[in-house]
Amino acid sequence: MTVPTTAAGKGRGRGSWLALAYLLPALAVFGVFIFWPLVKSVLLSVQGTDILGNPSGFVGFVNYSKLFSDEDFLKVLWVTFAFTVLTVLPSIAIALFLGLLLQSRIRGVRFFRTAFALPFAFSVATASVIFGVLYNPASGVLNGLLSHVGVDKVHWLTDPDLALWSVSAATVWMQVGYNLLVISAGLGALPDDVIEAARLDGASGLRLQRSIIMPLITPQLFFLVVVGTIHSLQSFGQIKILTVGGPEGRTTTLVYSIYEQAFANNNSNYGYASAQAMVLLLVVLVITALQFGVLERKVFYR
Repeated sequence: MTVPTTAAGKGRGRGSWLALAYLLPALAVFGVFIFWPLVKSVLLSVQGTDILGNPSGFVGFVNYSKLFSDEDFLKVLWVTFAFTVLTVLPSIAIALFLGLLLQSRIRGVRFFRTAFALPFAFSVATASVIFGVLYNPASGVLNGLLSHVGVDKVHWLTDPDLALWSVSAATVWMQVGYNLLVISAGLGALPDDVIEAARLDGASGLRLQRSIIMPLITPQLFFLVVVGTIHSLQSFGQIKILTVGGPEGRTTTLVYSIYEQAFANNNSNYGYASAQAMVLLLVVLVITALQFGVLERKVFYR
């Protein structure tokens, strides 16, 4: 029995309207919180602003030319890239090491999995406050331990040569838990027959991990590289709480610089801050495109 064309058309039309009704809440949230702020930032980036933050008129690409002729902004870009490298790669490497270690059949392995994944449960603010206590030069645990071996007080967050490393170490600790969960999920989904066949062929230890296990979890590793890079480029909370961008701007990343220009110290230079936001968007898009163009070729999708 064939359905009349008009009836079929009405059914498809009714289905389309129903699908649109389900999508409307998500589209509304996307439009209000993502699309409109993006459009507003683009418009503000080509406008000047008065001392109250109100748009003062179209200025074209003046804000952008001012950005790239500013040595401080170039320093901010360098700090942002350095912070990203210091956080993404170590957090994935540590999580990978722990994930492979926890694959061993050792007593209490569930406890260790929970303990190592615990940092994921902490908010950025909570973890930053904890590390602020640890890094305290007068009463911090780290300096207390170092004093027992004759090391003088270390100014972890106020020494220009150490501040970025210290904030990066805290960020790595925050990210390891999530990375470990993703890697553990990938390791838990490995096909037992492939691993058993490799062992029967004589693969074991490092050879098994390097030649069999690592290629099989490349989708998880690639995902963590992309997501971790975006996350680090957008980091703000730990920098605000631990160093306030100092000392000497050594921990001022691009996101924190946007905050300083737009909101900190009664600033309201929204045009300049919006231009920085557009640069950040471009940086994220370019790096993500490069990662997909280069790294994804090495991903093994089984």
